[in-house]
Amino acid sequence: MRTGRRLVLALGALLALSLPATTLADGDPASDVLLGENVFYPYQPAVSASLQKTLNTETVAAQRAKFPIKVALIASPIDLGVIPDLFGKPQQYAEFLDQEISFQRKQPLLVVMSTGYGIQGMQGGAAGAAALLAKPAGGQSDALAQAAITAVAKLASATGHPIQGVPGIPGASSSNGGATTVIVIVLALAAVATAGALAAITMRRRRAPA
Repeated sequence: MRTGRRLVLALGALLALSLPATTLADGDPASDVLLGENVFYPYQPAVSASLQKTLNTETVAAQRAKFPIKVALIASPIDLGVIPDLFGKPQQYAEFLDQEISFQRKQPLLVVMSTGYGIQGMQGGAAGAAALLAKPAGGQSDALAQAAITAVAKLASATGHPIQGVPGIPGASSSNGGATTVIVIVLALAAVATAGALAAITMRRRRAPA
């Protein structure tokens, strides 16, 4: 009986020793989410539906532009799971998160906290563009999302992959812009032609009595 108890205690001790490493490997929420999604959103408070839609659309457009960026919005230490000590240190967390999600190759990564931004896996003028980004207007989830929307567009342009087809995003051009311009020109020409035709009819009516 004593031998059995000792064996159980020994196995329990070994299990306890193994838990921290296992927890650390799976204890970062963003690393789990970003394996399948483009954006990790804070738990509380939730980002507004409209901002989520805009940021999700933007990251899809960025992927089409050969800039498959991943974005992590960190509003509180809770969003960091078992590594809350990295809260307020966006660049350090970006370096950690990059190791968790970049298995085969480096990919663009943006971390947004109230204190600023962290980036990994970008070339070109990304570092300079990130340094010029204004800090989020606050630490609330919506403020972080709004800052990320602006940051993604500017980082994409700085690395030579401007985002197209997403109206309302700073630095991004809409693919409908060309079509809209053509429509405006056609309407203007039609208006001029109509005015000319009316003027000709008026002149003919004036000459008719003579």
